[in-house]
Amino acid sequence: MKCEPGESIGAFLCQAGQMLRAAAIENPRIEARMLLAHAMGSTTEALLREPRAPVPPEAIAAFRVAIEQRLAHLPMARILGQAGFWTLDLEVGAETLIPRADSETLIEAALAQDIRPARILDLGTGTGCLLLAALSEFPGAFGIGLDLRPEAAALAARNARRNGLGQRAAFLAGDWAESLQGRFDLILSNPPYIETAALPGLMPEVRLHEPASALDGGPDGLLAYRAILGDLPRLLARDGVAVLELGAGQAADVSALAAAQGLAVAGLRADLGGIERALVLKKSQNPVGGTNCSV
Repeated sequence: MKCEPGESIGAFLCQAGQMLRAAAIENPRIEARMLLAHAMGSTTEALLREPRAPVPPEAIAAFRVAIEQRLAHLPMARILGQAGFWTLDLEVGAETLIPRADSETLIEAALAQDIRPARILDLGTGTGCLLLAALSEFPGAFGIGLDLRPEAAALAARNARRNGLGQRAAFLAGDWAESLQGRFDLILSNPPYIETAALPGLMPEVRLHEPASALDGGPDGLLAYRAILGDLPRLLARDGVAVLELGAGQAADVSALAAAQGLAVAGLRADLGGIERALVLKKSQNPVGGTNCSV
């Protein structure tokens, strides 16, 4: 970046926007403005109001570093250190997936059910986004978030405190729910569901900078679902609801795996892109091995 101390906000944004555009970054001018506001400890609105104001010398080095990081396709949320999800402001880090708007479909699906959960479980909690969003909507509930990585569980706990939910949530490290006891009224999960062979084709922001363990769903993308669904019958309360995030085209396969465990599909909700994203499950009234007689 050629801009020097004393040059205006507008000049810095113009040059940074051109650099980001050349690197095929979407919305380059908007992202440049966000990064400069972050470097200056200001807001994008303030930058728009005073485009001729000089960039403070102490912000120039930080802005240059941020632009280089974005040119290397480090996700914006990782550069900024935070991301929004539902009504929450969340810390993000290298140990977790960045929360995405598609996952908010699970919260919408849960709210559409006739439930008032007292106990909520989030399997593969990551940043804690699903659990904390659910707790914000169900004020009488307590939740447990489980993640394979202790670092992720620690980050989720910080996010709970950050959003005033620290007294209503606990976060543990473990391999899915194999060592977990008790029953839950609402179970949420966004498991890894991308087929292993498809990982090299992901966009650089995901392929290079998101944890592979949170993406790789095995050869058919269903490995994590098999583990989770095997535990759901013992973890779900009698009238409990489970909501699982799906990858594109996985609804039929995951529904079949659920049926084999005595679970019934109670709903399927699409995200804003029209992809079937949230699968709602309940305990079947006619579990495997039962009868369905009529007279």
